[in-house]
Amino acid sequence: MKLAEALQERADLNRKISQLETRLLENSFTQDGVEPAQDPKKLLEELDRCISRMEQLIAAINKANTATIVDGSSLTELIARKDCLALEIGVLNSVIGSASGAITRYTRSEIKIVRMVDVSSLQKKVDRLSKEVREVDNKLQQANWTTEIDI
Repeated sequence: MKLAEALQERADLNRKISQLETRLLENSFTQDGVEPAQDPKKLLEELDRCISRMEQLIAAINKANTATIVDGSSLTELIARKDCLALEIGVLNSVIGSASGAITRYTRSEIKIVRMVDVSSLQKKVDRLSKEVREVDNKLQQANWTTEIDI
């Protein structure tokens, strides 16, 4: 199985587990003498199977992410880099949005407000970081579709 396929299956299982939770909650009690729409015992059995499969997938994915090296970095390191870049981009975009707002003064006696950040240079940095995110993501996607995992 390719790493990308395992990641897709993990995402599908996450959705299924969430749906099972909802179905279990909806069928966990009923009026005396009335059967629930779905048998909670069967739903719990299905949940157990899904959780077991999820555990296998997560272990195999993590093992592959640690063992697979791309351009001198493990996939785990690339994922961490991508996540941190996205975090920094988010913060910088918030600062840019705040600093880009119009600053108005209606009278000479009002307090003068000045920007303390260079919006243009921050935007250039965001553009550079965004490019790096795309490049890291491309490496990850390529590795995901070429890496075989044992599961």
